[in-house]
Parts: sequence; C-alpha cells; structure tokens
Amino acid sequence: MTAFTGAFWRSGDTGFADASTSRVFNHRRPSRRPAAVLRAANAADVAAGVKLAAAEGRQVAVRSGGHSWAAWSLREDTLLIDLALFTGMSYDPADATVAVGPAVRGGLDLDPYLAGHGRFFAVGHAPTVGMGGFLLQGGIGWNCRGWGWAAESIESMDVVTAAGELVRCSETENADLFWAARGSGPGFFGVVTEFRLRTRPRFRELTQSTYVYPAEFAPEVLTWYHSARHEPPPSVELAAVGCTPPGSDSPVLIIDAVSFDGGPASLAALDTCPVAGKALAAKVAQPVAFADLQAAQLRSNPDYHRYFADNAFLAGSASELVPALVPAFTDLPTSRTFTVLGDFTPLVFRRPPDMALSVQTDLYFAAYVIGETPEEDARCRSWLEGTMDGAAPYSAGCYLGDSDFTVRPDRIMSDAAWARFQQIRTARDPEGRFPGYLGDPVQ
Repeated sequence: MTAFTGAFWRSGDTGFADASTSRVFNHRRPSRRPAAVLRAANAADVAAGVKLAAAEGRQVAVRSGGHSWAAWSLREDTLLIDLALFTGMSYDPADATVAVGPAVRGGLDLDPYLAGHGRFFAVGHAPTVGMGGFLLQGGIGWNCRGWGWAAESIESMDVVTAAGELVRCSETENADLFWAARGSGPGFFGVVTEFRLRTRPRFRELTQSTYVYPAEFAPEVLTWYHSARHEPPPSVELAAVGCTPPGSDSPVLIIDAVSFDGGPASLAALDTCPVAGKALAAKVAQPVAFADLQAAQLRSNPDYHRYFADNAFLAGSASELVPALVPAFTDLPTSRTFTVLGDFTPLVFRRPPDMALSVQTDLYFAAYVIGETPEEDARCRSWLEGTMDGAAPYSAGCYLGDSDFTVRPDRIMSDAAWARFQQIRTARDPEGRFPGYLGDPVQ
C-alpha cells in the first residue's frame, strides 16, 4: 500500500462516497464514480498517486475546484486525485507574479489576496470557481474582451506527468506541455500542482452603466448591440444578459458594461440605443465596487442547484443572429436561468498567442439553465437543446468552461491545433493514463 501524506479512500471505505463528490458544484450529479480517491497533500502525493494508478492499471481523473457543469472529475473506475488542499498563494514583488494552487478560488481567495498587494488578476466571474479548471480551459475572466484569456498570463506551471514525474512547464521548459495545457482543460494529460501568474496593477476606479429593457424590445436592442459593441474601448467589459429579476415573473434584457479605469466617457456608446428612453431602469456611468460585482455573481450562480450550460462562439450578421437569439433572452425556462451575449472584438483583433486554445470569434453566447428539483430537468434540458439548435448554424465552436460534450459535442480547437494536441498527447501519455474528454469534441 502506497503511503500518502493526504487522505486516501477506496470504494467501500467509510467516507468514500462523500470524498467522491466533494465540492462538485452542480447538484445535477452523474452516476459515474471512481474506484478510489486521493486527497493529495502535496506534489509528492500526486506523483505517487499517478504511479499507483499505473500499477493498478487505472486511469487518473483530477478535481481542482469542482465547478465544471459536466462534473469532468467524476470518471468511472478511475483514481480521482482531489487537489482540494492545494490552496497556497505567494506573491513575488520582484516580478509581480503570484503562485497559486489549483484549488484557490479566484474571487473569494485570490482577488482579496492580490488586493492587499495592489495587484489584480482577471479571475472567473463566479467567485467560487477554482483556478485550476479555469486556467486550463483558457479562462474567460473579467474583461477578457480587453485583457485577453487568463491562460495568456500564465508564466509557468508545475505538472505531474503521466509518468509520475514533477516538471516545470513554460515557454522555454517542457514547452509542448505548456502549449497543450493552455486550453485543453479536462483533456490535459497531467496534473498541475501550481501556477505562476503575471498580475497587473489594480484598477483605480470602476464605472458601470446598466440599462434594463422589457423583453418586448429585445429585437431592437440586440440589433443595436450587434454594431454598438465595437465602439467601447478595450477597458470596457460589455454584455447583453437575459434574466428574470428577483420578485418578477417576466424576463428582461440587460445591457451592462463595466469600465476598468476608463471613466464615464468609455461607456458613452450605451446611451445610443434607439429605445434607451424605454428602459425600465438605467444606471448611467456610476461608480461601482468590485465587491458588489462579485456579490451579484454569487447571487446569479447559487450553490445547491441543478445546472445545464452550453455556449457557442458566433459569427453572422444582425439579421441572421438576432432572430435566432431573441427567444434565448425572452423565454427562459426557470426564474434563475440567465443567458449572456458577450463581445470579444478587441481580443480577436489582437489575436492571442499560440496555444491549444484556438477557437473563438468576436461574439460569445452562453446559456446557464438553473433548476432546483429533478422534476425540472427534462424541461431545462429541452429548452437548452432548442436554444443551441437555433444558434448552431452560426457557431464556430465552443469554450470548454461552459460545455458538456455528453449532451452536445462541439469544436474546441482549430484543425492544426487539434492535430498538434494529439501528437503531444501520444508522446506524453502513450498508455492513456488520463482519460481525456467526457464525450468527444467535434474535430
């Protein structure tokens, strides 16, 4: 029996059931279960776990934050390596980098830590999301539109390979693994035990404009948004959101923008909507605290609920896209469901660096269907399937962080990137120690 510093359970042991699903955010949980769970205490535990799995002929699944909608970490008959104890953080003022463990929660742990140093990293919008899955899937963080994918700001990472060896990965060390890790998400063939991230100076001020429109004006507002979204500078995060306000039974369409140090002038485009005067409510270029933005995200992504999620990078004219998207913003299946249409124009224009993450357009659509009981599942699933069927003709692919290939496979890499990824995987994990994706991407 391998000795671990952390805790280890096999199927049938007391505590195994709880360990198997510990921190799985989506309470619509699959029936898949591992054969054993290792809650590793350090990188040596992780390496020993990978070697134990090899000795027993098992594959290895990994859990960082447990926030994936598909519960990627729950794989049948695997050794599940749970990184819950990897929550260390260390800031180096010499080069303004921060070292973080994969289980660090971006909004609840990393952001307040960096605030104490006057620094910022564009963490995930939902504050409870763990950094491991967020970064490996590319990371649509705060103002991804202007600052780029979170994975672009990874300086280096420590990885336990399929051979059970701990290695440093960067642009100059084990560069093949570094390339593959940034964007392959749960398909990555290694266990990241630490990331080192480049931080930026913390913003001095945040300014927010928000217009709340009745659902009946969705065609006009979305048509305007399709063109007006190009106008705000890269300092502005911009989105159209369909949701049902608390205490209401009617969906609304919200146009929301947050400017990081751009001031009121950077938000002027939001005032040009032809039906702005018919908004139910408007907050125009007002100061806002980052803590308030994160509190709103926590309310929108509640614990102990049943989630279905899907997404697509879209391309098309307003006359094509708007009719396909209007129902997704105005006819929601539950009161907590929300949809988002985000703009990535500055990011696409700049073109990110070469990495596995290689599919994107300047429009990102995502739907988050949130229910409370199993009885709602069929209706929620049916609504999401219909919504994505409407968007499919205009889709170039999807973002792993909001995907579930067991429900709807989609494209995640360019053809060239996918071929390179498979070559690296064959070389680095010839025995298939890491199981890859649940369901297959469309490539």
